[in-house]
Amino acid sequence: MTDRDEPGPADGPAEGHTDPPAAAHPLEGPPPTSGGRTVLVVVFLMALAFGLWGAWRVLVPGSGDVHARLAASERERGSLREQLDQAQQQVATLGRSDQISRDANRDLQGTLAERDEEIAGLRADVAFYERLVGATSQRRGLTVHAIRMQPQNGTAWHFASTLTQNLNRGGISTGRVTISIEGTRNGRLQTLDWSELRQQEGAPGVEYSFKYFQQVEGDVFLPADFTPVRVTVRLVPRTGAAQEESFTWAEAAPEGDRMQDGNPGRGAGAA
Repeated sequence: MTDRDEPGPADGPAEGHTDPPAAAHPLEGPPPTSGGRTVLVVVFLMALAFGLWGAWRVLVPGSGDVHARLAASERERGSLREQLDQAQQQVATLGRSDQISRDANRDLQGTLAERDEEIAGLRADVAFYERLVGATSQRRGLTVHAIRMQPQNGTAWHFASTLTQNLNRGGISTGRVTISIEGTRNGRLQTLDWSELRQQEGAPGVEYSFKYFQQVEGDVFLPADFTPVRVTVRLVPRTGAAQEESFTWAEAAPEGDRMQDGNPGRGAGAA
């Protein structure tokens, strides 16, 4: 036994001694080469493309479904267009029907107004006849019941006067009737007699002959600058004294009769 220490187990390996290589981990393989990495990338890309294709097939309908939906939309559109056309036709038909109804109603209203006016005229005639020839009618001799003046072309006026008598029932009244018109001309009062109104010197009057009543008519002419105010009817019977009856121009020519072709009749402003 010497004083030099012997190497113990805790000491490192003796000089010139090498450790054996460590054993490889059983799960670790050899590092992949560049060719292996390329294969992996290709496989990954193919898997990704396949997944995207599958998702597209699921989310996007096939071309057959698109054509079917397009055809269905076209059919629905055609049906809606047909319904719209029918609705428009119905609206047009209803519009025409409404217009026809309006026109018919307007015509009916006009006809009713005419009938009402006719009935009112007939009632007035009946009342007139009853006053004239009725059992309780007042006995009156020859008289002028009314006169109506209506404008014609230019300065011409047409007059119609109703003559009555019921004093001598069964007797016939005969004679002639003339009219004269009072008015203003150039700011002065003037009376136009029968000859001036007829524009004929010594013009004869209109003959009358009746038992109870008669309407005599004729035409007269007023100067353009003459404004009528009053009309006087003169009756000259074959036997007996002459008689006169006066009417204001407003009574003889109501406002509606003073208009012709949209223009005032001569003397329309006078009353």
